[in-house]
Amino acid sequence: MGNREDLLAGARRCLEEKGYLRTTVRDIATASKVSMAAIGYHFGSREALLNQALFAAMDEWAAGSGRLAGQGDTAAERYADTWDRKIRDFGDMRWLWIANIEAFVHAQSSPELLATLAEGQRRSRRMVAAQLRGVPEDEVAEADVQALGSVHIALLTGVMVQHLTDPEHTPDGQAIARGLRTATELLDG
Repeated sequence: MGNREDLLAGARRCLEEKGYLRTTVRDIATASKVSMAAIGYHFGSREALLNQALFAAMDEWAAGSGRLAGQGDTAAERYADTWDRKIRDFGDMRWLWIANIEAFVHAQSSPELLATLAEGQRRSRRMVAAQLRGVPEDEVAEADVQALGSVHIALLTGVMVQHLTDPEHTPDGQAIARGLRTATELLDG
């Protein structure tokens, strides 16, 4: 690996061990065994390097979370199983979700990061809507992106925060599916 790749790997280790906000330039340089000056040369700043490492980790997770699929014969069973897998990821990859929240907090004083996170959410809405509809992303109706995608991104964020805060009382996939059915009944009633 070259210095750039070593820095990305070191930044990821730091995100896993220290989080987004507590990671320093020195931490990254030490973890990657590359000089602190190389961070500026290759990435411009600590923030830019951490952002790239965080976004790469999120992309890996998103690629692995895949389609609405899982155990069970019905769409409802597959949906609940998909949620159960995501909730397991919240525990198994706790560092990723905490770093994500820390990046969001930091973005409130970093217009560039805020814009990048907003763009990521826009892409995620489309991806989630496509997964739920079972169609390619370029075939998703804009109404589904805005409604279905947005609601599920909000739900994902909320369940993640619940799991990080109180994992023993976080709803499982079945409870989430029941809650959505109940909300639908209330809206229809």
